[in-house]
Amino acid sequence: MRQLMQTNDPVLISFVESLLKDNNIDVVVLDQNMSVLEGSIGILQRRIMVTDDALGRARQVLRDAELQDWLKPDA
Repeated sequence: MRQLMQTNDPVLISFVESLLKDNNIDVVVLDQNMSVLEGSIGILQRRIMVTDDALGRARQVLRDAELQDWLKPDA
């Protein structure tokens, strides 16, 4: 799994999940339980992960949706 982006914005997370699923890209959101434990005050960002082989496609989907500023820089 590779990290595509991270944020603590629940609306953005939901939108990105929907975009990726609509494009048949499996997505996993990590750290959701940690954000609940912190009391949902927004300190811990959630990580949006995709498989290694879907990373390029997922990045393109987000660029097409003009969300490129949220993408984790290429390593």
